[in-house]
Amino acid sequence: MQSPTQPEVISPRTKRGSKLFDDENLDILSHLLDDFIKVPGTSIRFGLDGIMGVVPGIGDILGGVASCIIIVAAWMRGVPNVTVVRMMANVAIEVVVGSIPILGDAFDIAWRANRRNYALLTGSLYEPRKHTIQSWIFLIVLSMVLIGMMLLPMLLLAWLANGLMHALFGVNVHFPTWF
Repeated sequence: MQSPTQPEVISPRTKRGSKLFDDENLDILSHLLDDFIKVPGTSIRFGLDGIMGVVPGIGDILGGVASCIIIVAAWMRGVPNVTVVRMMANVAIEVVVGSIPILGDAFDIAWRANRRNYALLTGSLYEPRKHTIQSWIFLIVLSMVLIGMMLLPMLLLAWLANGLMHALFGVNVHFPTWF
């Protein structure tokens, strides 16, 4: 009697496309996107991402989509999830700030999210504990900054409302002590 064979279970992070996502190809991609053109007489370098960012709106989105290739490669190669989230945050910062005309383009050239993400990918494969801790710290600080950016307008609005109430009706609004 034949023994039943067990089906092969393939993990989501397979080795398919491993040549496509090897270190050399990803290094070339990050180099092309971030720093393959040098401005003569300076140390300023930029790549296709900086050039695409000049086109309002669509250029930053296309640059962000191209940057996702490195993130997908990191996930497929088994980089810790917290580092993948940090890589996504790097690209999100680049796309959001890069969408600001002129200033955003300069930020995009200086931020170099693709080079950062490639360094995170290679570093987390060879020194996973160090890069995981650094990624947690980065994400915690980023979360605090975003929470502060959300609270600041609310506090400003409360202060303006208090001033307006005082000016119009002579009433001071007392907010709870935790506010």
